[in-house]
Amino acid sequence: LDDDGVAHDQHHDAVFHAPGEIRTNAGDPYSVFTYFWKKWQDREKPAPVPEPAPEDLADVSGEPLPSLAALGFEAPTADLPDAGTEAARERLEDFCAGDVFRYEDARDYPAEGATSRLSQDLKYGTIGIREVYERTEDAMARADGDDERDSVEEYQRQLAWREFYAQVLYFNPEVVTENYNEYEHPIEWREDDAELAAWKRGETGYPIVDAGMRQLREEAYMHNRVRMLAASFLTKDLMLDWREGYAHFRERLVDHETANDNGGWQWAASTGTDAQPYFRVFNPTTQGERYDADAEYITEYVPELRDVPAEKIHAWPDLDAAEREELAPDYPAPIVDHGERREEAIEMFERARGDD
Repeated sequence: LDDDGVAHDQHHDAVFHAPGEIRTNAGDPYSVFTYFWKKWQDREKPAPVPEPAPEDLADVSGEPLPSLAALGFEAPTADLPDAGTEAARERLEDFCAGDVFRYEDARDYPAEGATSRLSQDLKYGTIGIREVYERTEDAMARADGDDERDSVEEYQRQLAWREFYAQVLYFNPEVVTENYNEYEHPIEWREDDAELAAWKRGETGYPIVDAGMRQLREEAYMHNRVRMLAASFLTKDLMLDWREGYAHFRERLVDHETANDNGGWQWAASTGTDAQPYFRVFNPTTQGERYDADAEYITEYVPELRDVPAEKIHAWPDLDAAEREELAPDYPAPIVDHGERREEAIEMFERARGDD
């Protein structure tokens, strides 16, 4: 633009604080989110930049944009959200008018639909972080009581997580393909094409995991709590390399961001910064009971189970073969035993740690 003499303004709006702006007192990048979050909260947040006047915009008329086919891409099969700034602003306004005030309590329950669904908009820049934060501050001012204020703050905390992982990637670009935290010995990840394929199809026999994987296929999106469960299942129950799951999510997610997704996968795999301890393994059965008690989310994406009582859905891995056949003959039996694989996974990590 400078070379062509086009007047323009530049504004950094991907994150509030560029990598390196928030450091420890010793001058190092943060590797623990809690401390990063405290400083992130204290930093002044710039206001949104005013939109330029129409007469100040450059003339960009010309040839029409090429189609997906012309660019060599197939049309998506997933049901994608409406794109563009107008749609993003509608999502933001709807969220800040209601769900932001119950976000802290409801965000982990996938059937509640209490998240902002702005992740793809922030990723593609169809809405800026400044505008999102300003609207949450407006909501904070309207909040009725400490619970609602805490809920708005929890959403702002998620915005800070996004920036935390951005600075982790910036200072450690190798994490895209390597463990952030290396163990004394290599982790002995299993290789099992059949189990990996079953996980991708949403046919593991663990209903909450399968619902998430099918939501991913149908909508190019998966609820965040379920993302954690699906990632834990792949790395701890199937004991498969987190890179396999990360590659699948990268291919399928409409909101894929390298920093965020890599951070999430390495957190689940106990290889990342500020990660889940290796000995904490999500139990997909109890997680389903806790976060989808009525199996509303599960049955939305796993139609084979729609006529099965919720208590039987959650008990699916423990039912005998005859009862499973009677209840839902088209839904698969569990492909692994969670209890057995949990112990094997812990042993795998202990060997990597060099424990006796």
